[in-house]
Amino acid sequence: MYIQILYKQLNIEEIIKTEVELPLSRKAIVNLLYTENWVMDKINAELKEFDISLQQFNVLRILKGQKGKPANLSTIQERMVNKMSNTTRLVDKLIKKRYVKRVICPTNRRKVEITITQQGTAFLDKISDLMDTFENEITSNLSEKDLIHLNELLNKLRTTN
Repeated sequence: MYIQILYKQLNIEEIIKTEVELPLSRKAIVNLLYTENWVMDKINAELKEFDISLQQFNVLRILKGQKGKPANLSTIQERMVNKMSNTTRLVDKLIKKRYVKRVICPTNRRKVEITITQQGTAFLDKISDLMDTFENEITSNLSEKDLIHLNELLNKLRTTN
């Protein structure tokens, strides 16, 4: 006997428990915000056991992407996904964990260079595999074509004036 299990997809009005159908543009924005929070909750739960925030993880990825070249705070800030992050505080926390190091230029004390340490690279390598698996699980309901289309739509959304 074949049993098909159907998962009911709740629309955003059902999720936020409103009986009024939202205008289409508001529905899209509320849905984006709700989904962003849903994804963030899942990411934070995944990273919690490693005692690292998503913003700290992002800083480590940025520094590893420098391929050994140091970065300054403004370089890190401009590459952050969350532009509201306090980059100095994030770097300070990563220094305490020995994942990054900060070197102050002896001839110009305002020039600060930040690099990822070997310990930071090893940690990032370990956690990156787990995050790759996690990202694949979170998007598993979407086909490759769906993911391409979603990315195209999100890019298109950000091109509004």
